[in-house]
Amino acid sequence: MNAMLPPNLLEATRLTREGRLTEASALLQRLFHNGSAPDMPSSTLHDTAAPSLAGQPRVIDVDPKTGKVTDPDPASPARAARGFAAGVRPAGGLSGNPLPQLPEALRGFLEQLNSGGGLPSGLGGLGMRAPAQAPDPLPDGAQFVTGSFTSDAGSRGYKLYIPSTYRGEPVPLLVMLHGCTQSPDDFAAGTRMNALAEEHACLVVYPGQPSSANAQKCWNWFSPGDQQRGQGEPSLLAGITRQVMRDHAVDPRRVYVAGLSAGGAAAAIMGVAYPDLYAAVGVHSGLACGAARDIPSAFAAMRQGSAAAPHRPGGGSNTEGLRRIVPTIVFHADQDGTVNLRNGDQVIAQAKAAAAVGLQARTERGQVPGGHAYSRTLHTDPSGQPMLEQWVIHGGGHAWSGGSSAGSYTDPRGPDASREILRFFLDHPHPATA
Repeated sequence: MNAMLPPNLLEATRLTREGRLTEASALLQRLFHNGSAPDMPSSTLHDTAAPSLAGQPRVIDVDPKTGKVTDPDPASPARAARGFAAGVRPAGGLSGNPLPQLPEALRGFLEQLNSGGGLPSGLGGLGMRAPAQAPDPLPDGAQFVTGSFTSDAGSRGYKLYIPSTYRGEPVPLLVMLHGCTQSPDDFAAGTRMNALAEEHACLVVYPGQPSSANAQKCWNWFSPGDQQRGQGEPSLLAGITRQVMRDHAVDPRRVYVAGLSAGGAAAAIMGVAYPDLYAAVGVHSGLACGAARDIPSAFAAMRQGSAAAPHRPGGGSNTEGLRRIVPTIVFHADQDGTVNLRNGDQVIAQAKAAAAVGLQARTERGQVPGGHAYSRTLHTDPSGQPMLEQWVIHGGGHAWSGGSSAGSYTDPRGPDASREILRFFLDHPHPATA
């Protein structure tokens, strides 16, 4: 999924391939403080890592369930690197003691280097395969335009889809946040949200994360400075939303945000930080707001969910005197090897905690013809209105459910997440008068 393995790992890859193993090992040692465990105090990690990583974007999106690698000599990281590069393994294959110098999630990275396969498919969010086909052409009268927003927090570009059915009357606005390594165009093609916007006369804006902000173009959901209202990336995303609302006819009661992977985690943050702006939230294969606060906790959350109930950072539901449950729809696959399914449960639990009254849950089951089975759990208020909706795709992985092969990281065999998310959104206008 996403968050923060520094680009130093890419340099370590290059050094290893060139046989400069001592240098590669030294780089990894500097990066992880000579083998400090993943659950080391964040202050210690920051104190030691800051000098070498200052100003460098970070990314974390490796597969936490990859295989183990044996350390031929626990006292010698350089010797271990030589063994990996040369394909040397002791008897028993990969069943020996794991390398203590690196977090568990990085063992698969070294194993992938040893096999000559390049970067692991999990690094950067979701694999790096190219789209299988060209996206559909725009309908007559539709526009897919480029824009940008700038504030004291920085600048971000975006693509805005204006459907041919837009006539200048107030319409819904959907903010779509891509996953790691993706772009607005790629995400639009894979989710097919623009085609649905034609059906329902919606505007869709796709903010873009540049590599200057994160090497793998991940939204920095793990950074405390990017989890707060009025700060960092949340302020930029809210600024893009408001700019589109100012420049076009948008119904302020029907403004929504959704995302995939790192984008899903960012969408969860936006729902907590700006409940007055967004009527509802969609989180696909993401994590709850506050699930991580640094590198170690991000790895842990991706691997097994947050150790405790994710906290709600400042700038949440009580901001500007508004407290309400933000309607939330979650999609997550039970075979997701990048972001553990438990994170979807925690997104729902975090949203449910804001409910003023108890919610009743019921689960339905279904099957996509020729595709995945799924479970759909509805959490309804006393009037019977579903406030939270959770889809679990059985047998699916870390990809947009029901997406198109015209975009990357999609699973066409799943239920149509785009259609279901938009259906849920349109059923939940904002209760407050803007």
